[in-house]
Amino acid sequence: MVNSILITGASSGIGRAVAILFLDAGWQVGLVARRRDKLAELADGRANAHVLPADVTDAGALKGAFDDFVTTTGRLDVLFNNAGMFGPSAPIDEIALEDWQQVLNVNVSGMFYAARLAFAQMRAQSPQGGRIINNGSISAHTPREGSVCYTLTKHAITGLTRALSLDGRPYDIACGQIDIGNARTEMVEDLIARQLKADPDATPMASMDVGNAAAAVFQMAALPPEANVQFMTIMATKMAYIGRG
Repeated sequence: MVNSILITGASSGIGRAVAILFLDAGWQVGLVARRRDKLAELADGRANAHVLPADVTDAGALKGAFDDFVTTTGRLDVLFNNAGMFGPSAPIDEIALEDWQQVLNVNVSGMFYAARLAFAQMRAQSPQGGRIINNGSISAHTPREGSVCYTLTKHAITGLTRALSLDGRPYDIACGQIDIGNARTEMVEDLIARQLKADPDATPMASMDVGNAAAAVFQMAALPPEANVQFMTIMATKMAYIGRG
């Protein structure tokens, strides 16, 4: 049986790398992001790629994307709940309230909306069940300086993961979280650029190929229903995480 996965934030970064891996493996892949042109480029005419443009902060548009995908595939086996943003890098008193609200809307409300839709579909379909994989972060455990918006929202995702794991048990819905540290995406490249701008003589932070993160997501998604990775941390070996401070 061919499996199906819907990926939010699929047009770039970790989401794009994950999408490519699952497409190559023959899964039916729903590609959700705001820009249709980026998604169409990623799909590249593949029959198993489903272009579903939607903003995760728009609950109605996101429901339309989920409905379109399930109408085509018949079911939803996995959600990779991935869409997110870093936001401003500054002490809390220098952050504009509108910037905070934007990070909150994307990183918390957007992931809530997607998880809610996936949970409802997995509960209703036959056979019942599925898997939700939330993209957390190293910052869900230990923050870096100037990351109060991102850190706060990623701690919230850990709560979402635990609640879904508990509430999903009666319906065979598993939920896990992957916490990724310094995969070389646009966001990490921007962090490195900020680091070097502040101190041109600094050693750039350790990073790893984003394909390693994609492979970890695939490992979680491909498990049989009786098994679940509750939390996985994958990171650049030499990044300042253990003992960060």
